[in-house]
Amino acid sequence: MMTDPIADMLTRIRNALRIERPSVEIPNSRVKQGIAEVLQREGYIWDFEIVEQSPQNVIRLNLKYGPNGEDVIQSIQRVSKPGRRVYARNRDSEDVLQGLGISVISTSQGVLSNREAKSKGVGGEVLCEIW
Repeated sequence: MMTDPIADMLTRIRNALRIERPSVEIPNSRVKQGIAEVLQREGYIWDFEIVEQSPQNVIRLNLKYGPNGEDVIQSIQRVSKPGRRVYARNRDSEDVLQGLGISVISTSQGVLSNREAKSKGVGGEVLCEIW
């Protein structure tokens, strides 16, 4: 049994980027779909699709690389962990790498980037940071 499925998702993405895979498959859940949507909206991945498999559906993320093969995602790390939850109010959300990165926040209005959460005036649990 996995204790932190979001950390597993981020590790799978990190490992796939390290060996320059074009895509990575992750077990499906609603929160992971929200994270994938944020990554797509912010331009860190090309797209994602839900692939029906047995016993559990998977999310296939099509990773994005630069014109010379450089990684678009330089770093992806978990912020809020099962042993230490991290929350941010809308006015407390800090810019990641002085605005060059994003943080993914689970809010009452769904999973949003810190920019979207700030514009909507909501806060929530900071899931991860990406740059």
